[in-house]
Amino acid sequence: MSLQLTATVDERGVEVDLEIGEGETLAILGPNGAGKSTVLAVAAGLLRPDRGRVVLEGRELTGPGTWVPPHDRRVALLAQEPLLFPHLGVLDNVAFGPRSNGASRRTSHEAARRWLGEVDAADLADRRPRQLSGGQGQRVAVARALAAEPRLLLLDEPLSALDVAVLPALRQTLKRVLAGRTTVLVTHDVLDALLLADRVVVMEDGRVAEAGPTAEVLERPRSAFAARIAGLNMVAGTWRDGAVEGIRGIASEPAPAEGDPVVAVFRPSAVSVFTSSPGGSPRNALAVTVTDLEPRGDQVRVRAGHLAADLTVQAAAELDLVPGARVVFAVKASEVAVYRR
Repeated sequence: MSLQLTATVDERGVEVDLEIGEGETLAILGPNGAGKSTVLAVAAGLLRPDRGRVVLEGRELTGPGTWVPPHDRRVALLAQEPLLFPHLGVLDNVAFGPRSNGASRRTSHEAARRWLGEVDAADLADRRPRQLSGGQGQRVAVARALAAEPRLLLLDEPLSALDVAVLPALRQTLKRVLAGRTTVLVTHDVLDALLLADRVVVMEDGRVAEAGPTAEVLERPRSAFAARIAGLNMVAGTWRDGAVEGIRGIASEPAPAEGDPVVAVFRPSAVSVFTSSPGGSPRNALAVTVTDLEPRGDQVRVRAGHLAADLTVQAAAELDLVPGARVVFAVKASEVAVYRR
């Protein structure tokens, strides 16, 4: 393993145990306050845990009696804002890392130009940070981080503050430069995880709620947060009499046994909404209270707590849906996937 991190931070209620393979990108997902940024701070040496170890490529950085300061860890942290040195030009900003490691001015500038080229920002070399747009500044920040030749790259929601128009190009840049580089990426965006990460860890309340290959976690979520960002409804409970919390579905193999903890997952588009319990073909019928209505183009997402249904605007109007309305969400058993938690 390239990185092994075990940390307990009592004050923040965080207790995690992570391993990252060499050249792997791990995405950490989770709601605000879940402990994601705390993990990055521990890895970077900005926060000393109450208990735990950080080992990078066999070198102990944090441990009982061991503490390597941030500048000596060969770890680069890139935050939401570029945080470029305002008194330096772009070229000297990127050259800062090599220069700090003892490279000559000429060598560090050569490295800086090479990395600016890698992130499609070579034409920005002679500008000042105040002359850059948000997307340009973040490209320069990526180049500066990589020019220091870090053993570990930490990205703390690097795209969250950018205009939506620049996101696709910068995501492709990151995908290219992160290939083969050991990286931890904190993000709220499912696209970041899908395009950039090999594996995903979902944190909730300071703990790892689930982990696995990115596509698997997002296709078969086992935590409420992962289900939400994947756009799925999820009901967790115990498998009793062929159902979970009264919801029947198609159980994956091997089939759960009586009493197993399981989740039932289904798409909002598979949910029909009625003012009273429907008859006809067998359906799961859930009495709910509408909590919110979200316009989505020619559709409306009807939220009822942690569940959602997608309706046409016309259907929502005909049902006279408003927050507080009592309705029935109905979904066919064939549309519900059930698997062990």
